[in-house]
Amino acid sequence: MYLLIPAAGMGKRMGSDRNKLLLSLLKRPILAWTLLAASSSVEINSIGIISQPTDYEAINTILESLNLSKPVQLIQGGATRQESVYNGLKALPPEAQQVLIHDGARCLATPGLFDRCAFSVRECAGLIAAIPVKDTIKVVDSSGIITGTPDRKNLWAAQTPQGFDVKLLIECHQLGVENGWEVTDDAALFEKCGYKVKVVAGEETNLKVTTPQDLAIAEFILNQRKINLG
Repeated sequence: MYLLIPAAGMGKRMGSDRNKLLLSLLKRPILAWTLLAASSSVEINSIGIISQPTDYEAINTILESLNLSKPVQLIQGGATRQESVYNGLKALPPEAQQVLIHDGARCLATPGLFDRCAFSVRECAGLIAAIPVKDTIKVVDSSGIITGTPDRKNLWAAQTPQGFDVKLLIECHQLGVENGWEVTDDAALFEKCGYKVKVVAGEETNLKVTTPQDLAIAEFILNQRKINLG
């Protein structure tokens, strides 16, 4: 199974002047934790990191320190996440049939989650890891007035990994470029093209590290895991 990790963004909401994935989390860069989990997955055989060339040196330093057992390829990122993923898909070898795409900032995903998604994507064309929404959600208009309260039992919070048939996802990205579509994730693009996307059980701790508060929560979770492992 091939894994693509979009890692070409900046850390504006983190208040950082550089790629947030290079920031430290318990003495390791955020990206390192993501790579360690992916490398420990039984199903993943190859990893592609999609980043800007300016970060190649720092990422190579991370890779040297981790000495991963699986091959890692650096792929040039684009101006948007959507463009970066498209670059990553085009860099896959011709024999690639399925791919997992995982945000580098979701550094708390477990090897088991990667394995579960990898196994499931062989049985369907598209999937996302997701968890049921716990809070009551309100739909609000531009004036700040609530216009609706959707049924919570039908709401799920999307996570990554997201997994797809490679050929179909490339076709979706090509259509996205031709039609000028802008989407927030690959599942939305897949849905826009009329394909079904299955939900696979995600993890409550699989948060996306976006703000300094998220970083503090991630430190707490990793410390708890260390305690539980003895």
